[in-house]
Amino acid sequence: MQSNPLDFPLKGKKLYFASDFHLGAPNDVESKIREKRIIRWLDSIADDAAAIFLVGDIFDFWFEYGQVIPKGFILFISKISQLRDRGIPIIFFTGNHDLWMKDYFTIELGIPVYTHPIELKVEGKSILVGHGDGLGPGDNSYKFLKKVFTNPIAQWLFRWFHPDLGMKLAKSWSGHSRITNIEKDESHFLGDDEWLWTYCKELEEKKHHDYYIFGHRHLPLELEVGSNSTYYNLGEWVSQNTYLEFDAHGTKLITFKG
Repeated sequence: MQSNPLDFPLKGKKLYFASDFHLGAPNDVESKIREKRIIRWLDSIADDAAAIFLVGDIFDFWFEYGQVIPKGFILFISKISQLRDRGIPIIFFTGNHDLWMKDYFTIELGIPVYTHPIELKVEGKSILVGHGDGLGPGDNSYKFLKKVFTNPIAQWLFRWFHPDLGMKLAKSWSGHSRITNIEKDESHFLGDDEWLWTYCKELEEKKHHDYYIFGHRHLPLELEVGSNSTYYNLGEWVSQNTYLEFDAHGTKLITFKG
């Protein structure tokens, strides 16, 4: 986490948080339908947005070669470019599916990309926000893979694949972990075994945050962390279309109906 929290004054507006769009999955047709739905959501919140946080796994796969980025997603990229031109801050986080994002969004669109949770200060409230992959107990196999995939040598070696071959290999691997609640059985609340909830409770004992906001879990959640803190999971947009709205009056999970 960064040493100094980022300060976001609301000025009568709202913060919006969403994650796990998984653009590109499971195929181009279904992804394009989802992409247009996400654009309708972005249009619906634009006038009220003090900032928009896109909290990881926005793409089902993303890799930046020196001069090449993945094909597609032009409607989505154009929309967030328009929002930036309107002066709306947009903050990107990498997830486990798009952890190879580099500086394309930052250089071309002025959108910072974070690879770890960050702290925010908003209206006197402390917020910790991040994708959530690799946090909490368990999931040791993924934690090992993440170390491999984020290793500079591994990324340098992957760049030697021709982009057509590299994208094909990566999409094939990504296809083994496609986001569907039915296949992954992620529609069930795990009680005390909710690992991100456990992570929040352990962190709260060391440092207080009013809100913990994560994605990755694919299940919308609102859970108490101690007596004065709340953990939210943002859900996903393949079947749920959920997002979090924060303003001076409170915080709530909402399902987009557009």
